[in-house]
Amino acid sequence: MTNLKDPAPGPADDEGGLDSLRGDCARMAPHWAAPEPAPSRPASPPLPHGVSVPPASARLLDALPDYGG
Repeated sequence: MTNLKDPAPGPADDEGGLDSLRGDCARMAPHWAAPEPAPSRPASPPLPHGVSVPPASARLLDALPDYGG
């Protein structure tokens, strides 16, 4: 049976814990500056290519009032 009163042994914490890690990160943050964002240009939409519709499908869609007929 498991003893729930005593916490399970975990990995050894030789570095000082979460507070120490946060402090290390705060000290290192100025050394890792983000690059300036590059200006973005709008992309032109791709033109459709390689699309073929069988004649029977085209006739079916042409006969539907919502799509053209």
